[in-house]
Amino acid sequence: MSTEILVSGTPEGYDAKIILNEIKHQGNSVIHIARDDKRMRAMGDALKFFKPDLAVFEFPSWDCLPYDRVSPNLDISSARMGILSKFADNIAEEYVVLTTLNAVLQKVPCSSVVKSYGFKAVVGRNINESNLREFLVRMGFTKSSTVREAGEYAIRGGIIDIFPPRYSNPVRLDLFGTILDGARLFDPETQLTIKKLHEIELAPVSEVVLDEFSIRNFRQSYRAEFGSSLSNDPLYESVSAGRKYQGLEHWLPLFYEKLDTFFSYFPSATVTMYKNLETDLSSRCKLVADQYEARNFANDNKPTKDYAYKPLKPTALYLDEADWVNLIKTRRTLIFDPLPQPLRPNIVDSGGRAGRNFAPERQSNNLNLFSSLADHLKTRLQSGPVLIASYSEGSLERLSGLLTDEGLDRPVAVSNWSMVASPVVHMSVWPLDQGFQTPEFTVISEQDILGERLIRRPKKRRPENFLTDAQSLSIGRLVVHIDHGVGRYMGLEVLDIGGAAHECLLIEYAENSRLYLPVENIELLTSYGHDEGLLDRLGSGAWQAKKSKLKDRIKDIAEKLIRVAAERSLRRGQICEPVSGMWEAFAARFPYEETDDQLVAVKEVISDLGSGKPMDRLICGDVGFGKTEIAMRAAFVAAMSGFQVALIAPTTLLARQHKRSFEERFRGFPVEVRGLSRFESLKENERTRKELTEGHSDIVIGTHAVLANSVKFKNLGLLIIDEEQHFGVRHKERLKQLKSDIHVLTLTATPIPRTLQLSLSGVRDLSIIGTPPVDRLAIRTYVSEFDAIVVREALLREHYRGGQSFFVAPRISDLQEIENFLTEQVPEVRFTKVHGQMSSSELDERMNKFYDGKFDVLVATSIVESGLDIPRANTLIVSNADMFGLAQLYQIRGRIGRSKTRAFAFLTTKPRKKLTTEAEKRLKVIASLSTLGAGFTLASQDLDIRGAGNLLGDEQSGQIREVGYELYQSMLEDALSKMRSGKLEGLSDFDDNWAPQINLGVPVLIPEKYVSDLDTRLGLYRRLSGLTSKVELEGFAAELIDRFGELPREVNTLLLVVRIKAMCKRAQISKFDGGPKGATIQFYNNKFKSPSGLVTFIDNENGYAKIRDNKLVVIRSWAKDSDRIRGSFNLAKDLAKLARVEN
Repeated sequence: MSTEILVSGTPEGYDAKIILNEIKHQGNSVIHIARDDKRMRAMGDALKFFKPDLAVFEFPSWDCLPYDRVSPNLDISSARMGILSKFADNIAEEYVVLTTLNAVLQKVPCSSVVKSYGFKAVVGRNINESNLREFLVRMGFTKSSTVREAGEYAIRGGIIDIFPPRYSNPVRLDLFGTILDGARLFDPETQLTIKKLHEIELAPVSEVVLDEFSIRNFRQSYRAEFGSSLSNDPLYESVSAGRKYQGLEHWLPLFYEKLDTFFSYFPSATVTMYKNLETDLSSRCKLVADQYEARNFANDNKPTKDYAYKPLKPTALYLDEADWVNLIKTRRTLIFDPLPQPLRPNIVDSGGRAGRNFAPERQSNNLNLFSSLADHLKTRLQSGPVLIASYSEGSLERLSGLLTDEGLDRPVAVSNWSMVASPVVHMSVWPLDQGFQTPEFTVISEQDILGERLIRRPKKRRPENFLTDAQSLSIGRLVVHIDHGVGRYMGLEVLDIGGAAHECLLIEYAENSRLYLPVENIELLTSYGHDEGLLDRLGSGAWQAKKSKLKDRIKDIAEKLIRVAAERSLRRGQICEPVSGMWEAFAARFPYEETDDQLVAVKEVISDLGSGKPMDRLICGDVGFGKTEIAMRAAFVAAMSGFQVALIAPTTLLARQHKRSFEERFRGFPVEVRGLSRFESLKENERTRKELTEGHSDIVIGTHAVLANSVKFKNLGLLIIDEEQHFGVRHKERLKQLKSDIHVLTLTATPIPRTLQLSLSGVRDLSIIGTPPVDRLAIRTYVSEFDAIVVREALLREHYRGGQSFFVAPRISDLQEIENFLTEQVPEVRFTKVHGQMSSSELDERMNKFYDGKFDVLVATSIVESGLDIPRANTLIVSNADMFGLAQLYQIRGRIGRSKTRAFAFLTTKPRKKLTTEAEKRLKVIASLSTLGAGFTLASQDLDIRGAGNLLGDEQSGQIREVGYELYQSMLEDALSKMRSGKLEGLSDFDDNWAPQINLGVPVLIPEKYVSDLDTRLGLYRRLSGLTSKVELEGFAAELIDRFGELPREVNTLLLVVRIKAMCKRAQISKFDGGPKGATIQFYNNKFKSPSGLVTFIDNENGYAKIRDNKLVVIRSWAKDSDRIRGSFNLAKDLAKLARVEN
């Protein structure tokens, strides 16, 4: 029965309460149609707060345009199919399904079809493995070596990993013959089991299922629709061959006899929606029609008809306005209006009103924000309980402290609505944008109090080894062997050594020499870091000479660094401490949730400022990771302690940006912020200099003009340098004069790897910010061939929502083509171009105009990869993306997605161009890179390889080139740690860079039938080479059993050999040969740490041990392999104990 009721007085947040009332009083489940994805998630948060045990499901819309060339994201397809397969059975429980208008306007496969595609497996019952494999392929699952994303699967013998729709974690199936022996959820990050399952249900990942029936349907319908001359149609060819084609979902109606509406899955549910949905409905229908017309127009005007995009009529896949009206007629419908309306039939007032916003107090210099809040709370408590909804535990704690300072009782922390009772102030983590009040209770959001917040939804961080795809040892890659130099890795080979199989890495050197390196010694290899380089000659002395020359240079660098640290620790500095009350209020203005890294960095900076020694701290973090906030807080502490602060930026543009944000942030505090650059008038600059000399200006922000001799400070306490690497030698000298006893905080976007950070700790104070403060993964990344319609649509969509776009090409010669495209195809936008060959003044001028919004599109080369924070720029088009490096693509993509608006990145390649394997891999990695921690690792790795991040001097990059980046880094690390512990004399030996060679005549390998994927096997060898203790090795063994099944004998032997190797290293044994009659042992450099201990050992052996040719020979009877392994371990262990007791 149809009833349409307008529920007025229902602000966002309160509407969740009305939905719960509907379920309670009508006994109906609810479909809620939200305006967009963000509001859909907000409704989910509100329902979870008001009723945590309610079943709430999200049905998202495709994240691509109608008639697009790209498929919807796999996560989204998987989530949609999970919901459809769940409700295909018409479940009766109470539930709420949250969706958006775009999602419900699109037709979906019928419930009978979806039901027929299910697959269920119960533990202890028979399972047909070949049927399961076939099902996974047909249902759109992607085969992968390690399962991490929804829609992936991996098969390893009797173990099958699958990440099915509707599951929050992937599932691991153990097969014993034809019986399902076990099923368990596992963590995609660690690959370890979380919990056991009794049964699993699988659903398709995509709405298009490529089985015999659907392919036949598609072929017939496609020919009927578009004629039979399809000789050069890639879509038709792919589907006919049963292959998935990018974007084939847009022809969904051709795969099935008929499609149904989303509502058909929920026959009796009430529909709730927002007011003005009709306006959005007609806009959406118009957009679909426009896209269809654009495709047709492009086809009609194409010189050749081959490879044309053949669109289906809009009504085949989408509902139009008439269909919508007919559908809604049959339902009970509630329309939410946040404003109160006069009561009439079918209009009710739920009593909710928008809450108070404290914007006037925030912007005023005279009103105290928190005392106004305290007064408001006292007033509202007379009507009932008050709840303050906060974004995170951290901000909840902070707000709670600020309220107690105002004389209120400490708010009661609650986790959901059922805990809110008496009329007191409660607090909870609930990311609500805007508060509301009703006659019975009041909700105030953190945003009402502190202004707009940008919140990062906590994402599961993927393991560091996620990037193995991009950085694993690929055949043909240059590597560095610690003893033999630069060679080329040629793959894994199994050799027969002493009658036993032993897996080795084959390294090729100059003059076709070959070196076989046993897998357990893989740590002797490091990545060279460049694609090209001269191979060393095996056995020549050139490599050792190069290495020892470098050791001396590294020793000098290390000495220099240690000296700098020692001098600094002897100087006295100003003591600056935060002013209680004001400091909390200043920190509360930060419109983000601080990341852990940021909080640690702030703590370190504050403790440095109050230590009485001059601070010299380097803050490293990618652009937009929140470095400026740390600088602001340091500036606040220094300025409020009565000292002047100077901030120097490399470009006028960046200086201007900093000045704006500092002025905004310091408004209302007794701090004077001034600018000093050519953007300010001469008169202003003169006034600033005068005020600095007299001490009237507290903070000055500018370019190197601040370093001019004409600028005199009365009481400079803190110098902040942004992007230090951009300043020249002359400026750095002037900085050194200023730096003798003032605090210095340096910010850099050049990432420094964690390992180098460790080696420099105690030499220069470093804070690394590896997590971004805003969920930049709002960036939707598409990789596809260049399509004029998609690009035009993307640029116009950005233009009409008031934003700006970047259009980036790899070469200057490509820019003209882009300009022509924009002039002809997108005349609505204004654009300007920039590249590295322009004069700096012209470049500055154009970038300024773009920053000020005078242009809509910036056409550029990769010059934009470092630079400005332009929050309005939220669309990026990259032309010929295959020609960029991985770190470059990541950096360029970091230019967008800096605000609350959804950002889009389109990485395009030339149509029908065959990409190299490397380029394909790079694009795949960047598209699926969904942890910025990993992105940071990747960028740092790439930047370091290119020799950036130079902390130590200009000569550094040349030295890196000689021995490869990783080895250089480990040598420097070694030198510094030895110097700090006073072992300077031992420096020339670099004792630790060697590995014992062990030959026991037993098989040592991970068999291919146990771990078939080569990259995974290599990764396991690399991890294994870094483990030494029994506990670590046992943990590794448990992980192997969990991931790949029971350990084969060879793997058990490998783990024991690794333990023997660790003992040999401690005992300084460089070579250990074990056989049936005992062992021959050679010591490193023919020296044993405790000669007297060795003599005692030989005496105690009663003739069973002797020294022969500088080797220790021990006689034993080890007929069995197991005896040999156990005996070798005990022997190595005894010698290690002796070595520890030095003379």
